[in-house]
Amino acid sequence: MNRWLLRSMTELTSRKFISRLTGRFAKSSHSRRLIPRFAKMYRIPIEEAEKQISEYASLNDFFTRRLKPGSRPIDETPDVLVSPVDARITACGAVENGQLLQVKGQDYTLEELLNNSPRIDQYRGGSYWVLYLSPTDYHRIHSPCAGVIVESEHVPGRVYPVNEFGLTSMRRVLSRNERLVTYMRHDGGEIAVVKVGALNVSSIRYVEPMPKQLERGQELAYFEFGSTVVLLAENGTCRPRADLKPGDKVRMGELLAAFRTKA
Repeated sequence: MNRWLLRSMTELTSRKFISRLTGRFAKSSHSRRLIPRFAKMYRIPIEEAEKQISEYASLNDFFTRRLKPGSRPIDETPDVLVSPVDARITACGAVENGQLLQVKGQDYTLEELLNNSPRIDQYRGGSYWVLYLSPTDYHRIHSPCAGVIVESEHVPGRVYPVNEFGLTSMRRVLSRNERLVTYMRHDGGEIAVVKVGALNVSSIRYVEPMPKQLERGQELAYFEFGSTVVLLAENGTCRPRADLKPGDKVRMGELLAAFRTKA
């Protein structure tokens, strides 16, 4: 199948109603029989799951599973930023003149990613990480630092795939897809956690009740099927790990950066 035809088919299937239909089936009891096959296909480590595989009521219930306590140790180093998810790093680096550069060959502006938020100037010289969650990964999203939620925004949009094909072949999917943006204030500044919806993702949901203040590693939200998190750190507030690069895998709770101490 040529790339043009595949792009055209992706455009047609990226409507929200398609994802709603998929999500409705995934939440039904009829989908339960697919769990063992799904887990085997994607080599999901079911021994980490909080419950036995037979105890999940639907495919969505299994997909949004919690893990056994201790499965994801949170880095305890003071004043650090940790990964909010299990993911592969699609891109990372410094925000330059308000742009995230070379995310699979495309540049993204903060204006489009953050929906022209008045907070944009705080991130024009900051740091970013694009974190892709495959179907294999654990899909709960945790707080990357201790802090207070100062603003949340829902940005409506499409549901293009955010895998290799979507990011390289479709136009600017991270800023065209539906997003939930959470801004958090911590001791050293501010971060933005941008949760990007994707094809066959029926929703991105905050935990309930939604906390106002979070500890590092505390649950914040979850994806119903795979997607991407874009993590932004405010200008001059952190020193990213020098050894991390695109293609690397990280686990929730793993160190991403150290916050700069205030003079």
